[in-house]
Amino acid sequence: MQHYVAFDLGAESGRAMLGTLSSQGLAVEELHRFPNTPVRVFSALYWDTLRLWHEIQRGLAVAGRERHLSPAGIGVDTWGVDFALLGADGALADNPRHYRDSRTNGMMEKLFAVVPREEVFAQTGIQFMQLNSLYQFYALKVSKSPALAAARTLLFMPDLFNYWLTGVARSELTIASTSQFYDPRKKAWAADLLGRLGLPAHILPEIVQPGTLLGPLLPSVAAAAGLGEVPVYATGCHDTASAVAAVPAQGEGWVYISSGTWSLMGVETDEPVINEASLTLNLTNEIGAAGKVRLLKNIAGLWLLQECRRTWALEGHEYSYEQLTQLAAAARPFSAIIDPDAFLEPGEMPRKIADLCRRTGQQPPESCGEFARTILESLALRYRQVLESIESLLGRRFSVIHIVGGGSRNAVLNQFVADATARTVVAGPAEATAIGNVLIQAMGAKAVSGLPEARAVVRQSFPLETFDPTRGNGWDAAYERFGRYRAV
Repeated sequence: MQHYVAFDLGAESGRAMLGTLSSQGLAVEELHRFPNTPVRVFSALYWDTLRLWHEIQRGLAVAGRERHLSPAGIGVDTWGVDFALLGADGALADNPRHYRDSRTNGMMEKLFAVVPREEVFAQTGIQFMQLNSLYQFYALKVSKSPALAAARTLLFMPDLFNYWLTGVARSELTIASTSQFYDPRKKAWAADLLGRLGLPAHILPEIVQPGTLLGPLLPSVAAAAGLGEVPVYATGCHDTASAVAAVPAQGEGWVYISSGTWSLMGVETDEPVINEASLTLNLTNEIGAAGKVRLLKNIAGLWLLQECRRTWALEGHEYSYEQLTQLAAAARPFSAIIDPDAFLEPGEMPRKIADLCRRTGQQPPESCGEFARTILESLALRYRQVLESIESLLGRRFSVIHIVGGGSRNAVLNQFVADATARTVVAGPAEATAIGNVLIQAMGAKAVSGLPEARAVVRQSFPLETFDPTRGNGWDAAYERFGRYRAV
């Protein structure tokens, strides 16, 4: 029996999870949970990075001082694209910004004036979103950032926490590949692109594979937590990479949706697909575990519902996610259809949805249940559109959709997805990211032989729920309406 500690930091909360691997399978339990709340200072939006580091240390102390565990490994995964800059002394040159920070507004157009959009995609294979690391990096140059001038090292968020755990500054491959300045065909930083943009490639660290042993915990960190020289692994440091590693699929003919604040929908391929068609479809090629490529699309996800819930709470109306899902199930179907990806910045989400409905000639939702249903139905329709685009690109039909992550608990959305796409949906595990984090650590420790065995462990260990399509009920007509609001 081996214990692994997985730190899984999402855009809304973080957890320290304990994974126990034995001949009977894998069990996971929560050791410590904490909020991940961004902080606004004037017009800038930051991550509360030192608070997150404090919570990571607290999670280690729960494992060591309270549970008296001797873990076989520790791994950290986080959301993608955001990064920290370190000065010559190894300290933060500035507090890391949030990907929804407004500094990237208009930055894509400025960058394309130097390197055309097509050339950026040819070198990186990453879909265009203004929150990508590339545009954050370029925004620092355009603004003549003192932090960039002082920087000696750039580390993505999980790489930063690994550095603070071990003193080893490396960039793990799956998180590096989300940046839009990694070349998946050359398997190296996109040095030519960075050079043409005048961005300092010399501050980018060595890239290591998922499952790489970085080193033991620093003595000071270990002593504070009551732990010994526990090995720290560069797991699938991008949370989606870890989640996809835990998809309980067999064979071929399946797609995945990692469902949470964001929805990441795609397939696994052996090589990146970088051509005119994938550029037109604005698909992305990110690297996964065991040398796989995650050909996928980023979709807004349940963030819209999270933001509506937050707004209603400020107005004095507290709803749990379960209550909102029940209200959605009871609400009038297809009262409005929205583009989930039309909303980037936080705040006043119900008003923003209502405004979009009016601009598209629709009656806005009239109740919290109708808002929730509009969001869930629109997500299901967006998934159908992305599924069809991937099938057209690859010339294949996929019969099963695996939904993993926290959103897999939403039975109403799962059934909507089955009905909208006319595909079988297999939901679970909900803790896929932490599970994948643990299993990639175990692969690095040689306790699990590879991705096929890891997925077999998931199937053995966690319950799954199947949703078969019922069709009818207006989904095809709704999809025609959706097509008028979302072209790509």
